[in-house]
Amino acid sequence: MAKPIKLLIVDDSALMRRQLSTLFQNEGDFDVRTARNGREAVEENIAFTPDVITLDINMPEMDGLTALSLLMAERPVAVVMISSLTEKGALATLEALNLGAIDYVPKPDGTISLSIEKIQTEVINKVRAAAQAKINNARGLTARMRAANQANEKVAATHSIQRFGIKRHGVVLIGVSTGGPRTLEDILPLLPETFPWPVLVAQHMPPSFTRPFAERMNGLCALMVSEVSRPTPLEPGNIYIARGGADMVLTERAGRLTAITRPEQPGFLWHPSVDLLGQSALETCDPELVIAVLLTGMGYDGARAFAELKKRGARTIAESEQTAVVFGMPAELIARDGATVVLPSERIANQIIKWVR
Repeated sequence: MAKPIKLLIVDDSALMRRQLSTLFQNEGDFDVRTARNGREAVEENIAFTPDVITLDINMPEMDGLTALSLLMAERPVAVVMISSLTEKGALATLEALNLGAIDYVPKPDGTISLSIEKIQTEVINKVRAAAQAKINNARGLTARMRAANQANEKVAATHSIQRFGIKRHGVVLIGVSTGGPRTLEDILPLLPETFPWPVLVAQHMPPSFTRPFAERMNGLCALMVSEVSRPTPLEPGNIYIARGGADMVLTERAGRLTAITRPEQPGFLWHPSVDLLGQSALETCDPELVIAVLLTGMGYDGARAFAELKKRGARTIAESEQTAVVFGMPAELIARDGATVVLPSERIANQIIKWVR
């Protein structure tokens, strides 16, 4: 019989602790303890040695971000943040992901939720995935240091690269889910200011998270980064983040390659959908001028479309198991013979640059 997953639930709300405890105890394979604040979480991380911690952000005595930094310093552990859907909550969650959290689950109704059933499937799946995830707090350090240097030198000027039509120039597609924000920091900041192709990113995120995420990445990258919230003609050397709560697809408008948003398509499980983005590239672009990158994440989103892109002449990259926080999406691409190369995250930017030259 497999050992139970040791789970520490940290929340200042007694109701939330009770709801989450009951939820996981009913699963039958979790050994659950609770803590009321960050200070108790740090203590239990040593005494209980959990496999996974769910961590609230706003707590008395010691908040979640302070606790997370101490957890990662003293005994690195898989952490899933439980945070509000407000913009302030989104910013704090992005900071938590930068500090080493694996994933996050938005609270459906604010700080104290009476609607645990709204998130129960998501929280169980993400905690189970976190129990299998890689914990390496040093990942991306070199890339983030280089990104800081680039951000200091960044000039908010237009690029001296001409606009392009549909057939003559290429596009980079990136699909990513669990562990994505931190993994993208290993890649996007390394693209130089003169990078000549647009980059489109479908990162599974809720609506209130993608704009703060795009703004954060804009501060780290040499390229301009923005959220796509309206029809946007693509410019060379720009990074476009799909808006949460919708799907981003490519289309042709007035001879220009344009990114547009559509309501979430019910036939697709994850959003913004990587498969829909890849499918639209199949319909709109010359596959030989497409680079498609599939990074860490649960499930299989993007694998079908990216494998078909490779079959038609695109070049594709699957993140290797060596660095993928959750080796689900890239593993599925590899299984479909859809990866031109398999690389750790820190080598992906250089490969993209090499192919574009």
